[in-house]
Amino acid sequence: MPVAVWIVISGLDDLFITLVGLATCRLRFPWPSDAAVRRAAERPIAVFVPLWREDAVIGRMLEHNLAAIRYRNYHFFVGVYPNDAQTIHAVTMQAQSHPRVHIAICPHDGPTSKGDCLNWIYQRMKDHEARHQIRFRIVVIHDAEDLIHPESLGLINWFSRRYAMVQVPVLPLPTAVREWTHGLYCDEFAEYQHKDIPVRQYLGGFLPSNGVGTGFDRAALERLAATRCGRPFDPSCLTEDYETGYLLHSLGYRQVFVPVRRGTAGPMATREYFPRRLRPAISQRIRWVTGIALQSWQRHGWSAPWPQLYWFWRDRKGLVGNLLSPAANLFFLYGTASYLASLSQPAPWHFGSLLPNWISDLCRLTFGIALLQTVVRAHCGARIYGWRFAAAVPIRTIWGNLVNFAATAAALWEFWNARTRGQGLVWRKTDHVYPVAPQPALAASGVRFHPPADASASAAAGGSY
Repeated sequence: MPVAVWIVISGLDDLFITLVGLATCRLRFPWPSDAAVRRAAERPIAVFVPLWREDAVIGRMLEHNLAAIRYRNYHFFVGVYPNDAQTIHAVTMQAQSHPRVHIAICPHDGPTSKGDCLNWIYQRMKDHEARHQIRFRIVVIHDAEDLIHPESLGLINWFSRRYAMVQVPVLPLPTAVREWTHGLYCDEFAEYQHKDIPVRQYLGGFLPSNGVGTGFDRAALERLAATRCGRPFDPSCLTEDYETGYLLHSLGYRQVFVPVRRGTAGPMATREYFPRRLRPAISQRIRWVTGIALQSWQRHGWSAPWPQLYWFWRDRKGLVGNLLSPAANLFFLYGTASYLASLSQPAPWHFGSLLPNWISDLCRLTFGIALLQTVVRAHCGARIYGWRFAAAVPIRTIWGNLVNFAATAAALWEFWNARTRGQGLVWRKTDHVYPVAPQPALAASGVRFHPPADASASAAAGGSY
């Protein structure tokens, strides 16, 4: 009974978002013409890249993106820690070869948190401005594994004239169908970028940053910094991107999500590999659940303006839903198997006889909603990865329920343990693998990138936030 009731409530919530998405999918986004973007004055952009033990990937990341980006007025500021000598060496080599690359060494050993590293990069940028009489008008956040789309900085520059936060889509790179864990990221991000975030924007909800591919207006960051002793990013928050997005909206700043648009170079999005193995995926999701659901609840409660409470509900309902999903899957599988077995028996379906009629009606309703949601997710995934890949969405959905259950249970335990012991939350790193792309031109060719042959070895060598 509690499982059925919860799934109905959550399912109706998801159905509402889906129906709004279907009703508004034909609305035209105010895309500027390519000529208008090229004619727009290029305001100085600072690209922040925080690192911890990324010597295996950062060199290729900088070389590739420096060659691919079709924007002239930008600089990379790369944050490192003094106890990470190999990464310092890798960045120093790039800085000696490329005048756009500047190293920012944190004053203390790492790792700390992404927010803390970003704050010290911010200070390094201000020092560069003072010495070179320049002022960066836009700050863009990226990670060491990102393939930056050649046009993204130009679009961020265009939209930042009217918006304090501009979010470019983030989409995982394609992998084989058999890679269920990474495929789960592909499914989730495709649906999130095609449906959830556009609907959230249409309904006036605050936009959480994706952590990468986000452009911030410099004046907005300075206002945040003024509330934190000069630190624009919260160093104690495990998901500083979510926190920054909410705070900017609460201060009245305008935000915009630039929807996915396909071109000759493929989707206009930041591309990257997400964790491809189970344990790193769970570790990353523990951080997401802790920061987005638990820390956000702890910091802001339910005291936001009432239109935003709905989005708090959607962001936090996984604390219950993720724990109940495996039970729902077991009920479904057992019910289906026992029903099929009963067809060959003279006796009635035993499991069905145990359910009250109203529970049976709820189950039919939730099954219909789940079927629609699966079709919508498969459609979103097919737009990026093709129908062959999208056909495995039902299997990956069940797998995702197990992954999210493990991550949510671990996040709740760690959060409770830290609270009762009076300890701080531990920052969890995820592994990075950079695609093999020997020629920079590949970035604009639509070619599918692939990880190195020894992907697991490369991943083990690099740690990220």
